[in-house]
Amino acid sequence: MSRFIRRIPEGDDRERLMCPDCGHVAYENPKVVVGSIVAEGDTVLLCRRAIEPRRGFWTIPAGYMEMNETTEEGARREAWEEARARIALEGVLAVYSIARLGQVQVIFRARMAEPGFEAGPESLEVRRFAWDEIPWDDLAFPSVRWALHAWRDGPPGAVATNPPEDARGMRPLPAGSAA
Repeated sequence: MSRFIRRIPEGDDRERLMCPDCGHVAYENPKVVVGSIVAEGDTVLLCRRAIEPRRGFWTIPAGYMEMNETTEEGARREAWEEARARIALEGVLAVYSIARLGQVQVIFRARMAEPGFEAGPESLEVRRFAWDEIPWDDLAFPSVRWALHAWRDGPPGAVATNPPEDARGMRPLPAGSAA
């Protein structure tokens, strides 16, 4: 098998990975992350990460979508894997573009479909937080902060997108914080 090289295919406008022998193009495309804000009253379910990146920091139940599943199936699976929570989705809350990581994130509004939750294999702990209890300085990713604000502050039924100050999702977290 040939080694792939970077070249602009005929009729294209950017470099792609191509096989120099047969011309096959190996497209590199963004990955889809699916997750949910699982609310109960004025509390939200957060998971403290047991894996890198950002081990020990808090996040919403979310992760990469798998082949042969819908975004909804992926969000429900991630809630089970990370929080052993069975959830019911109530609609799309937000769609975020994280260009620096090549991600598109689809975040749902959700509620518990069955009582109970506990840390899954990817979480150190899982718990509900009221708004003023959320560990803001220990959130794992900027999009977690964005989604929490969309849940609390956004018009009901509206789908949030990246905030104007980071419209392309290019700003990583400052060292030691989740600003």
